[in-house]
Amino acid sequence: MTVKDEWLDVESLDLEAQGVAHDAEGKVVFIEGALPGERVQVQTTRRKANWEQATVTAIARESSQRVRPGCAHFGLHAGACGGCKMQHLHVGAQVAIKQRVLEDNLAHLGKVKAERMMRPIEGPTWGYRFRARLSVRHVVKKGAVLVGFHERKSSYIADMQSCPILPPHVSAMLLPLRALIASMDARDRLPQIELAVGEAPQGLVTALVLRHLEPLSTADVARLSAFGAEHGVQWWLQPKGPDTVHRLDENDGTPALAYALPEFDVVMPFKPTDFTQVNHAINRTLVHRALTLLDPHPGERVIDWFCGLGNFTLPIARRAGQVLGIEGSEALVARARENAALNGLGGKTAFESRNLFELSPADLARYGLADRWLVDPPREGAFALAKAVADAVQDPTAAPGWQPPTRIVYVSCNPATLARDAGLLVHQAGYRTVLAGAVNMFPHTAHVESIAVFER
Repeated sequence: MTVKDEWLDVESLDLEAQGVAHDAEGKVVFIEGALPGERVQVQTTRRKANWEQATVTAIARESSQRVRPGCAHFGLHAGACGGCKMQHLHVGAQVAIKQRVLEDNLAHLGKVKAERMMRPIEGPTWGYRFRARLSVRHVVKKGAVLVGFHERKSSYIADMQSCPILPPHVSAMLLPLRALIASMDARDRLPQIELAVGEAPQGLVTALVLRHLEPLSTADVARLSAFGAEHGVQWWLQPKGPDTVHRLDENDGTPALAYALPEFDVVMPFKPTDFTQVNHAINRTLVHRALTLLDPHPGERVIDWFCGLGNFTLPIARRAGQVLGIEGSEALVARARENAALNGLGGKTAFESRNLFELSPADLARYGLADRWLVDPPREGAFALAKAVADAVQDPTAAPGWQPPTRIVYVSCNPATLARDAGLLVHQAGYRTVLAGAVNMFPHTAHVESIAVFER
């Protein structure tokens, strides 16, 4: 058990951005606010048989990578915002740690090692978050409405007056949003505002999706419209599930949401509740890097698994002969087809909807031969796909006439599931992990995105 006034030497940082140390008895201690190389005293907050959780109370030796946080609401104090966990660490060190997390997961979970580690993809570290889900609560005891992220390890909402990871114009809107909600008749029945920022030739387009648990009064609708006109915001309303989202006023003067991939002459409209990357600058770099690594040629056929709205499908279609995009949602597939047609790529693309978490070698044979694959799954990874490939390689009769692609580019938002799938591809399907690297899509958070290339 860690004793009071005991000094601990911090050895590393875990996936939750907690410092990792061992006390005098050898027990692992996870320390919020501590960085590798530091010597600290702590206050234990949770004890288990084999480990403890604690927070820093004193630092005798400070890391050279410790920096002053860029947000006044960051910290370990009561009421601190829990939206970011790594602002006290230099952003270069954040990226290095994420790269190491990727390497460790590949080695320990997948038992594989990349032949070459790619330089991490980096970009803007402030004002980057073009998507966010902000909680809303009317706190009667405070006589105020709070709009923002949850407090660290709490269901309470942080009392945020600004947020430097949001675009500056959205950060400046937090206090006016609080005042708006406080003025509304339904202020106790408005739990959430979802933010989506898009791009248009005339500048950024800001959409706010208001979740409301009861019909809005005429006066509340008028208040929202007036706020939208003053701040250049388009309001969307969500009375129930995501399928009920609709625009408050199609004629409010703001253009449709979209994001652009200028290098590929692609523009993709989206709805504020669609899944799109939060960091548009990093997404552009990621698409460029993925296409460079995939290296499709004009006569080749490519399959884009988990294609979404076509973020990778459409750029691939600019360079490949044919692209098949496969996604689990028929609604998404319909939207991807629309985006392909809008960009003049309908003739070079095809889309199908199916459950991508249930795949067999026979399914692979049905989708036909492809020279290259792009795989971009959700956090659950692409286990069924990797397993189907492994099974087909080990038993060719399970997929008659089918041959695995020579190259797979795998874009991941979870290094653990990437490592698991890499283990299958390498040890059972005959691939080599030729390259891997981290993508700093969410600066100041512990979230690790990555990209890996497999060849056989």
